[in-house]
Amino acid sequence: QVQPVESGGGLVQPGGSLRLSCAVSGSIFSFNAMGWYRQAPGKERELVAAITSGGSTNYADSVKGRFTVSRDNAKNTVYLQMNNLKPEETAVYYCNLGGTYFSGRYYHSRYWGQGTQVTVSS
Repeated sequence: QVQPVESGGGLVQPGGSLRLSCAVSGSIFSFNAMGWYRQAPGKERELVAAITSGGSTNYADSVKGRFTVSRDNAKNTVYLQMNNLKPEETAVYYCNLGGTYFSGRYYHSRYWGQGTQVTVSS
């Protein structure tokens, strides 16, 4: 079964940085778009960033200029570099594998990781 596995979450002070990783087993990784989502308590899961198989990226307006999504196909891993984090970005961050793009927007598949907690607090 395909299962993305996230890592890299933790506690960081406001203004700090974290890099999340999402590893996927198998050779299918390089053929698939990937997305990063987050879900804060009491809120819906929202798309943060996505990257196509060819490396094109798109971001939620709230994170543009601060977050960077990238991928290493040789390592079957996608990354989310998060800079200048804000307390309101405290959430569980999820990786999604193999979603589709339509009109420039990423739509998730059913393949989710277990999530990694990011807490931004002083």
